[in-house]
Amino acid sequence: MRRRKFNQAAVGALGVWVALAHERAQALSLEDLAGVTNAEAGNGLKTALERGAVAAVALLGKTDGFLGNPKVRIPLPGYLEDAARLMRNFGQGKRIDELVTSLNRAAEAAVPMGKDLLVSAVRAMNVNDAKNILQGGETAVTRFFAEKTRAPLGLRFLPVVTQATEKVGLANKYNELAGKAASFGLVKKEDANIQQYVTTKALDGLYLIIADEEKKIRQDPVGTGSAILKKVFGAVK
Repeated sequence: MRRRKFNQAAVGALGVWVALAHERAQALSLEDLAGVTNAEAGNGLKTALERGAVAAVALLGKTDGFLGNPKVRIPLPGYLEDAARLMRNFGQGKRIDELVTSLNRAAEAAVPMGKDLLVSAVRAMNVNDAKNILQGGETAVTRFFAEKTRAPLGLRFLPVVTQATEKVGLANKYNELAGKAASFGLVKKEDANIQQYVTTKALDGLYLIIADEEKKIRQDPVGTGSAILKKVFGAVK
């Protein structure tokens, strides 16, 4: 009888504890979450994100940064990718390879233009931004950068991509072909313009690699050699 009462009391106490813990989780501050001060948590995140952004730009903004990386390599869109497979069977593989290479080279040329905007977004990050990233899971970093920088980066990338595609005489031919394909629903309308397509894919790839770099820091904060990163992400773990 005593044991039953004890068990009932324990279950009741556990229920109260879980309820209180849930309420507390809803009101977590950075200090509660990371076991460090708000300032330390914010600075740690800023350091991690800035390092991740700079590293991503360095990885992508060079020859084969996109073309040589299967995770971000830019293919032909939709129907054109399917058509390219057929064209290879008819001896047109070299032309297809040149086209794909040009798309990726354009992205590689554009990415370095975004470094300062990415760093500025990180340095302007507020406490709520930091808290959302800490609690937001694996896509939180991508969301943060996309919300803060996609529009201005798109405007900055587009002229660089345009220049790169026009240099090799691709723009008009691609846009004419893709425009016809789009009218039949074979290519998305937003992909029917080569400059816009490459710009969008360059941004997607950039955010993906930034998130990958930030994950590495979370997983091995000690390896970064930064005391603040070790303290913040060590506590989050």
